[in-house]
Amino acid sequence: MKQFFKKGSEFLSLNRNVAVLGGSLFGLGLGEELWLAYLPLYLTALGASGFAVGLVYSFRDFLDGIYQYPGGWVNDRFGRKQALMLFTLIALGGYVVIASATHWGVVFAGILLVMAWKAGAFPATFAVIAEALPAGKRGIAFSVQSILVRVPRVIAAPLGGLIIGGIGVVAGMRAALGVTVLIAIAVFLFQRRGYKEPAAEDAKFSKTSPLRVFNGMPAPLKQLLVAECFIRIGEGIAGAFVVLYVISVQHFSPGWYGVMYALQQAIAITLYLPAGKLADVQGRRLPVILTFIAFAIFPLAVYLADSLPLLVLAFLIGGLKEFGEPARKSIITDLADPAQMGRSVGVYYTIRNLLVVPAGAFGGFLWQYSVELPFLVAFGVGLLGVLVYIVSSKNNTVYS
Repeated sequence: MKQFFKKGSEFLSLNRNVAVLGGSLFGLGLGEELWLAYLPLYLTALGASGFAVGLVYSFRDFLDGIYQYPGGWVNDRFGRKQALMLFTLIALGGYVVIASATHWGVVFAGILLVMAWKAGAFPATFAVIAEALPAGKRGIAFSVQSILVRVPRVIAAPLGGLIIGGIGVVAGMRAALGVTVLIAIAVFLFQRRGYKEPAAEDAKFSKTSPLRVFNGMPAPLKQLLVAECFIRIGEGIAGAFVVLYVISVQHFSPGWYGVMYALQQAIAITLYLPAGKLADVQGRRLPVILTFIAFAIFPLAVYLADSLPLLVLAFLIGGLKEFGEPARKSIITDLADPAQMGRSVGVYYTIRNLLVVPAGAFGGFLWQYSVELPFLVAFGVGLLGVLVYIVSSKNNTVYS
């Protein structure tokens, strides 16, 4: 039996610290997914208008961009363990603030704190895997990470819906947030006792600006960033309108949309482990190209889905969007400077996330003129990203 678990751990690229990271991601994800999907209902119950709900989500997207570099800085300056514990505590405070809110405006302060884990700790997850594992084994570890982030969406969201449906929106949200607080406390203690900080190296923390970190990135990493920005902007242009188009334009029921969304998530989860193993064994470039192609084609497939079989095909393609994620994350950790891993990841995702922020608004502008335009423009932008990556990565041996 011990040999079985040893082999399983080796296949999944798990060691003590990666296991602690995985437990943290799963635990906090399980807590947050109990209430996150129902936040608009909570805001409305606290008196927020539709515009205010949109404002809260725009604020959340903005924080997802600007927290990345400070999170990476804390990670590099104080170490992985301290960063994980700090951001868990800050997020815990955010859960308490949201649960105690009597006016929707207070939720802004709660989101400000909650995003410390969602975005601020994000560079630390890369650094933990990069520090714990050699380059050839990171793909499967990133697969495990992605699965542990997404499985709670399948488990916790329905449970949260049952709680809210049973005792009401406000009471249900507060109960769900209370559970999240308890989980966060358990995760903090798990990190404190379980994570073993590696022995300090002789190299000291070097003070440097985000611009110098960016300038120090190798060309292949910058090329990946440029291509991914196109891909994510394309996704953002159409992303908010997929559900509206499927239900209001193509006239499928909300139930069918829910089934399709679950199918998409199930495909992504199923493919993570084989995709991570493929990235470690066969190289990074092909999985990234395939996933970028899926990103580009998905909005076009949704636009063309005027029958149930075509809708199923569209969401099958949507599930393939995550196929190259382990390979892409492995490229980032392989190419980033280990001495400033957190800041390199922070700069990368700050640039990517902030550039994507206006995409949804642009998609809304297009939607007003024609409901098809966001999907066609998204396809064009995504296709450009695919071409940029294919051309720029053609002669780079680092992807093998």
